[in-house]
Amino acid sequence: MTNNDSLDDKAMPLLDHLIELRKRLIWSLAAFIVAFLVCYHFSEQIYLFLADPLARIMRQQGEEPHLIYTALSEAFFTYVRVAFFGAAFLSFPIIAMQAWIFIAPGLYRNEKRAFAPFLIATPVLFLVGATLAYYFIFPIAWRFFLSFQTAPAGSHGMHIELQAKVSDYLSLVMKLILAFGVAFELPVVLTLLARVGIITAAGLKKFRRYAIVGAFVIAAVLAPPDVITQVGLAVPLIFLYEISIVTARFAEPRPAESD
Repeated sequence: MTNNDSLDDKAMPLLDHLIELRKRLIWSLAAFIVAFLVCYHFSEQIYLFLADPLARIMRQQGEEPHLIYTALSEAFFTYVRVAFFGAAFLSFPIIAMQAWIFIAPGLYRNEKRAFAPFLIATPVLFLVGATLAYYFIFPIAWRFFLSFQTAPAGSHGMHIELQAKVSDYLSLVMKLILAFGVAFELPVVLTLLARVGIITAAGLKKFRRYAIVGAFVIAAVLAPPDVITQVGLAVPLIFLYEISIVTARFAEPRPAESD
């Protein structure tokens, strides 16, 4: 074993590992608390940002944008959930960095070079997925759901109007953002598995037809029960799977590396 493949740091006693772990947990918790306080201060603005796609569609249809709450505490706890949601976004890079600082001393230098790109790609791909959901899927899905409203056709007509609750809207938005964000981590997961030798690019090619079916099944479970949103999630999943085949080919160990 060469010097480059040796551990960069000396072995630490168990007590030192626990002290280091506590230190990283404290930093992570502190980052989350600070992010939560900041997000709670701007929770109303964050919620209005999340609700803006619905408001734009309502205005286009000649409606006054509005959401309701039916319990005294509903709006308050909705803003708390918004703050948690925003804090998770803001604090994730710091928490991931703290985890890396704790894990990195136990890795070989070549392992650090292999894992470092995944640490960068994970938040970037999640953000890309969340952005796709917000700017592309939300307008299409909200327009579809609002199309079920009806105006009375005469004196005996029935007026069907959306009265969306602030908490229900937030739950749907968070579900979609998390679904698209996690789905976009597919290349990271598959490439990492290929890097450690669990899967191969050839195996992913053989599994392609099942992956396509699986993409639509995952979309049916994670997305709302409308075809547009489900297809909007399934198609990127299939595209990301194809990208994963290419990245896995470059990441999988060469015969010389396994000796």
